[in-house]
Amino acid sequence: MSSSVESISRSVGLDQPSKACERVLVAEDDPMLRRILRSWLESWGYQVMVAEDGAMAWELLQAEPAPQLLILDWMMPRVDGVELCGMIRDRGQSPYQYIVLVTAKDDKQDLVRGLEAGADDYLSKPFDRNELRARLRSGRRILTLQDEQTKIREELHFQATHDALTGIWNRKDILDMMRREFEIASRSDCSIGVIMLDVDHFKRVNDTHGHLAGDAVLKEVAHRLQQVLRSYDLAGRYGGEEFLIVLPDCDAERIQSCAERIRSAIGDELILAEGSRLCVTASIGTAILDPRSGTKRTVLAEADAALYKAKNGGRNRVVAAENGPQLEAR
Repeated sequence: MSSSVESISRSVGLDQPSKACERVLVAEDDPMLRRILRSWLESWGYQVMVAEDGAMAWELLQAEPAPQLLILDWMMPRVDGVELCGMIRDRGQSPYQYIVLVTAKDDKQDLVRGLEAGADDYLSKPFDRNELRARLRSGRRILTLQDEQTKIREELHFQATHDALTGIWNRKDILDMMRREFEIASRSDCSIGVIMLDVDHFKRVNDTHGHLAGDAVLKEVAHRLQQVLRSYDLAGRYGGEEFLIVLPDCDAERIQSCAERIRSAIGDELILAEGSRLCVTASIGTAILDPRSGTKRTVLAEADAALYKAKNGGRNRVVAAENGPQLEAR
């Protein structure tokens, strides 16, 4: 295992037992056996849900969070265990649900049919208490491993798409997101707001207070701008101390208002960085992308040119592309 995966394993808690598969659903039409199974399972520490037939079990499986360990009787009214297995697998539920099929059938063809329908294991009636417990433990180990692998995949995906320092989108993916929003806007006849932001005098922060302080400033800037944005707005680190913000369904008035809120959020309060309280400001350039007349390349160039004007105009201000309104610090 590589060191990066080992690090992820620790961060997602692979050395801790998973609680994702503590809930068990028992679908059994025999009331006596239902009571026995509930008693056994609860004595082993499981949280138990019971259903008297497959249709009721299917309804219970719609709840969140759904149980991941399922004990299904083969012969049940309305919906039998094999049919229910097929319904569960056709749905493709995530996380995975481990199915133990309980049956009085002992013909090999019947067992093959049950496994092909989606069961992971089976028990023949009458079954031994300890055997059931052992098979559930086996199922739980499989679910726990799968849960851990899912967390690793999610963490690896996050690392691949997000900036390691600030936790927002990285350059590649914020540009991909902008491309996606451009395609959506093209179909819906909407415009997109694009904001380029540069932290003022950032080199001075690094030179005076050190790179750890610079890192703290960038993380706090990313945090503050995210606090201002709408839930569906997109922010990414474009490079160094530059950030790119994409505002779906946005016009010239709204982008200027949003950019000013970002500027104020960054500059109005000091940033605590490595024991120092720093006054940090940002220069911002804005542009509007109309898919009918512009391109992704041109709007980035326009926003970058507006940012350049903001920096040359004294910094700590918002400048719009194409001679739009300029907002200065008050």
